[in-house]
Amino acid sequence: MAVSTVSRALSNPDRVSARTREHVRAVATRLDYRPNRAAQALPSGGSMTMLGLLVPDITNPHHFGLVRGAEAQARAAGYTLVLGDTRGIPELEAEHTERLGSAVDGFVLASPRGTDQSLRAVRAHRPVVLYNRELDGFRSVVTDAADAGRQVVEHLAALGHRSIAYLAGPADAWTDRERHRSLSRHAEAAGMIFRRFGPFSPTLDGGAAAADAGLSCDATALVAFNDLMAIGALRRMERRGVVVPGAMSVVGFDDIFGADFCHPPLTTVSSPVEEAGRRLVDALLTGLGQPFTERTVLPTELLVRESTAPPSIR
Repeated sequence: MAVSTVSRALSNPDRVSARTREHVRAVATRLDYRPNRAAQALPSGGSMTMLGLLVPDITNPHHFGLVRGAEAQARAAGYTLVLGDTRGIPELEAEHTERLGSAVDGFVLASPRGTDQSLRAVRAHRPVVLYNRELDGFRSVVTDAADAGRQVVEHLAALGHRSIAYLAGPADAWTDRERHRSLSRHAEAAGMIFRRFGPFSPTLDGGAAAADAGLSCDATALVAFNDLMAIGALRRMERRGVVVPGAMSVVGFDDIFGADFCHPPLTTVSSPVEEAGRRLVDALLTGLGQPFTERTVLPTELLVRESTAPPSIR
């Protein structure tokens, strides 16, 4: 039997006779054959079974919950989730979307670093939703950076801090700009001295370099772009003999796995990451073929642990 006939029997059974169709199915069952959905997607321009999720750092524990929530929601809708790591590099992000574009029915882009123009180019071919990035014409799910900044500043001010240093993350990260904007605005309103250092890599090593910068000024509290940086800063200060929180308080963002049992346990901003993953997939599936803006803002909560305390002389 011709390969083309077998292919039609499996992918478009109405185009072959009932006898041929049943024979092919019987042989496929005996051989335990399963169609390759990704391969089937290539000639048709869409799989109807696959969604792409791209994250900027697959090793960052913050993304574990996002992937779990997105995968569960995709599976419930009959889709398979394909995961890609962009390493926070715009060119790699573009490469992933180009290669996967013919095999998936839409993209969830987490903290994308591409330009507005490049994101619109992706959306011209496939539906796209954004996590922690806002852009006109795109559906997005974001955490409430404005309120997170308020909570951090009010907590530190209540402890008696009057000088804060922000250890910034990647310069092209929308989240970094929003966190910096909120922290600086609320610090100014509270009459606090506010300084910014960076950008730094949002990693443990980046946190070590950021700590050295933050310790060079008279700040009594360091607020890091994310928990990996904050934990890296804690480790660096321990090596330098700087007592936390006695000589310096430290705050992070994301409440990653391990933030509550590092030394000391980290005060950090938490957000419902698994819910974000579910909301993103819902927004993507609901918005297939409907390119209009819809913004979902998820709440944040400051979790006070042992890395913050009233300031003392270093």
